[in-house]
Amino acid sequence: MTDVTTAGAQARARGSDYAVLARRIADAGLLERRPGYYTVRIGLVGALLVAGWTAFFLVGDSWYQLLVAVLLAVAFAQAALLAHDVAHRQVFRSRRSSEIAGLVAGNLVIGMSYGWWMDKHTRHHANPNHEERDPDVSPEILIWSERQARASRGVARFIGRWEAFLFFPLLTLEGLNLHVASVRALRRPSLRNRRTEGLLLAVHAAAYLGAVFAVLPAGKALAFLALHQAVFGVYLGCTFAPNHKGMPTLTGEQELDFLRRQVLTSRNVRGGLLLDAVLGGLNHQIEHHLFPSMPTPNLRRARPIVRAYCAELGVPYLESGLLSSYGQALRHMHAVGAPLRARRRAAGPDAPAPSGASAD
Repeated sequence: MTDVTTAGAQARARGSDYAVLARRIADAGLLERRPGYYTVRIGLVGALLVAGWTAFFLVGDSWYQLLVAVLLAVAFAQAALLAHDVAHRQVFRSRRSSEIAGLVAGNLVIGMSYGWWMDKHTRHHANPNHEERDPDVSPEILIWSERQARASRGVARFIGRWEAFLFFPLLTLEGLNLHVASVRALRRPSLRNRRTEGLLLAVHAAAYLGAVFAVLPAGKALAFLALHQAVFGVYLGCTFAPNHKGMPTLTGEQELDFLRRQVLTSRNVRGGLLLDAVLGGLNHQIEHHLFPSMPTPNLRRARPIVRAYCAELGVPYLESGLLSSYGQALRHMHAVGAPLRARRRAAGPDAPAPSGASAD
């Protein structure tokens, strides 16, 4: 009888490494829908949102609203994570149902353009950590490689020197950035359903700002909005930061097959079911990138299959604890900023900016 190793080698000879893994995952039934799980999850997220807004109106004009702001930030982040699963067709079979649910969760509930985010996230999945193709590692504010550091200008060059120390403070602005980017996206002719998206974003803004300023005086309203958006941004940033930050980045000269492109640029975060709930299952990032439409609760079950297969192939499969993953990301960010710090020290504080570069 042929052993597993020999069978695997023969199968790989007939197809790609990814095809072999995909057959194993499919045979384990891990690509099947989980309607019961998503019914419960949608109900819980909906209940959390209702509880948050109910508490907001019951508490009224009080500084205790800052606690409610934190609660609602968690609810908004969980709605965003649910919209992520919807976008990957993990929840509904049809594209139309997924699109409607995504518009409700994204545009109406949290004020983020579903179509804009879908385009950005699709490009990320196709080429994770690719410096020219992945919008998540474009050097607009932060830099992700020494190559980007050497080519950086303006804000990215200024922040890049100490971005490891500025990363978490900058995340407090991520919620605001998502709203601004969503409004800007409405000007793009390529955005599907622009009118619908614009209408839903306007309804969200009117209801959200109207409720806050109707219940709270201006000072407390502004404090509520600032804290709510800051915690929302930090939560989302801390959810996505462990996944790819600090992992190898690719350039146009580096072409990998699909399996290696996804595994080598991703990091898993070890933890139990509570961590799955907090991070929306994105702690199983390797499995999610290999099988984006796999329902979240199946990712944990896929993990040992993928890990064992990567060991067969000799492909590095990285896992770490949550705090360790943040440490790896921050150390990487500090390291890639070294050329900028060295250039600053060499030039001296009074030296003029190089020709063609913007002054700090």
